[in-house]
Amino acid sequence: MMRKQSIQRSTSETAVNLTFSIDGTGTAKVDTGVGFLDHMLNLMSRHGLFDMELTCDGDLEVDQHHTVEDIGIALGQVFNKALGDKEGINRYATVTTPMDESLSTVSVDISGRAYFVYHVGGLKDKAGTFDTELVEEFFQAFASNARLTLHINLAYGSNTHHMIESIFKGFGRALDQASFRNARIEGVPSTKGSL
Repeated sequence: MMRKQSIQRSTSETAVNLTFSIDGTGTAKVDTGVGFLDHMLNLMSRHGLFDMELTCDGDLEVDQHHTVEDIGIALGQVFNKALGDKEGINRYATVTTPMDESLSTVSVDISGRAYFVYHVGGLKDKAGTFDTELVEEFFQAFASNARLTLHINLAYGSNTHHMIESIFKGFGRALDQASFRNARIEGVPSTKGSL
């Protein structure tokens, strides 16, 4: 079964069109109007081996907040839908990723319960024109809408671009490992019988 879904999300602030495949090859076509976010989502797809086509027409004349948050919402929703019945998935993953002087750890539990922990300090206010406080907003929106537990911890780093890049690469890798179908797992990986 192909784990692929599409979503269209339109509000008075943004119009998001997204097609996402869990079992991809790492090919992404991303145009959000926010160049730094495009770069991070391309990295996430490449290192998570996800295929993604994403466009967003957002109210960037206001700021980047609605665009970034709504993409996180849409991506979380489409990921959750693409997982299907969740039978045979690993469910858990923890990935530590270096990016030059920066090191982050991302842990995922595809639990059916939304929970988010974010321990990231030391970012400058901007990476280019990107508001770095929106990194947390993106991942909060994703975790809530994907209905999973997500912990992001930055151990250290000094270059804001590298620090965020480490997180997005690790996020892609952790999602890939947690959603991977493991032939040794029968049914849903939970003693409750559902996720």
